[in-house]
Amino acid sequence: MKLSAIKQWADKNLQGDRVIWAVVFALSLISILVVYSSIGTLAYKRTTSTESYLLKHTFMVFLGLACMWFAHKVDYRYYSKISRLALWVSVPLLIYTFTNGTTINEAARWIKIPVFGSFQPSDFASLALIINLASMLSKKQQNIDDIKEALIPMLIWCGVICGLIALTNLSTAMLLFATCMLVMFIGRVPVKYLAMLVLVGLLAGALAFKFGTRGTTALNRITAFVNGTELPFQAKHGRIAVATGGVFGKGPGNSDQRNILPHPYSDFVYAIVIEEYGMIGGVIVLVLYLILLHRGMKAAYNSERAFGGLLSAGLSFDLVCQAMVNMGVVVGLGPITGQPLPLISMGGTAMVFTGLSVGIILSVSRGEQEENWGKKESVDEAPKESKSMEMKAA
Repeated sequence: MKLSAIKQWADKNLQGDRVIWAVVFALSLISILVVYSSIGTLAYKRTTSTESYLLKHTFMVFLGLACMWFAHKVDYRYYSKISRLALWVSVPLLIYTFTNGTTINEAARWIKIPVFGSFQPSDFASLALIINLASMLSKKQQNIDDIKEALIPMLIWCGVICGLIALTNLSTAMLLFATCMLVMFIGRVPVKYLAMLVLVGLLAGALAFKFGTRGTTALNRITAFVNGTELPFQAKHGRIAVATGGVFGKGPGNSDQRNILPHPYSDFVYAIVIEEYGMIGGVIVLVLYLILLHRGMKAAYNSERAFGGLLSAGLSFDLVCQAMVNMGVVVGLGPITGQPLPLISMGGTAMVFTGLSVGIILSVSRGEQEENWGKKESVDEAPKESKSMEMKAA
């Protein structure tokens, strides 16, 4: 009886792709376990208890889940209407971050908001750009070759947002730029115009290297990785954690490198996963992200509207690509980037916007599963027939 009641509650409240829900719950549980194991040194430095950090992180995990639940209950087409406003808001936020940003973990990527604490505008801007790019592409499917009407606005927004993010966070800007390339490719943008986007990205990157705050740091990290002469401190102890984890790991709470790594609860949390849960635990986390990518792309494939498909594909790729970069850095496949592990690393802004991203993917999958989803059209969407023809993918 209890199981049937739980199933009824889940059917009513957890709609959309059930596999995505299961993956997110699994990653959230892993996050609580691993972060609790790795915050001892941080709590000691700040003379507070590990339990207080555990409660704070657990609250942020549930806040992210709440944002995901709220986002999946909203018709995903609504996000198209507010994405352009979000982009305009993100521009001054990114400029303010560059000029007056708060430094946390040796990077000035945050701004302080009274009561709420630190806020990272790049997460907000990334989500807004992906949604708006998917919206613009879906509306211009019939005249996608029109440079002035279709391509120029997309190139301008991609260049401006990625360039502003790159001033303080090069790795995030590069991942976002790659996501924009993918979305535009799926959106049938001709290759010759994608080459124009590459030129815009190179120009924005050059300006970021020249005037940004992280250009020298990024160049040094890339040079050190390519030359391979001496491993940075974080990379060295991250690899030690991976090497000593073995197949089955040392067990929960038995990590040694958590007391040595600078940020074992964020940038190098995957190293703690492997050290405590072994290669098996590391592979399980990797597979969970691959499943998330597969289900997000499946929702994109099943979507009957161009906007839903492009939106789900873009958000899925951006989320999982960030995870792959983080895990690749830990195991020595790339230079240190400072990218957190989505849904696992400790953080506030990242948890909220990751939850919103997954919620929007669930909204897309939910919309394709329910026949009556979004039947009520607003006045500005009439006539329905011509609008649906515009939104259809070729």
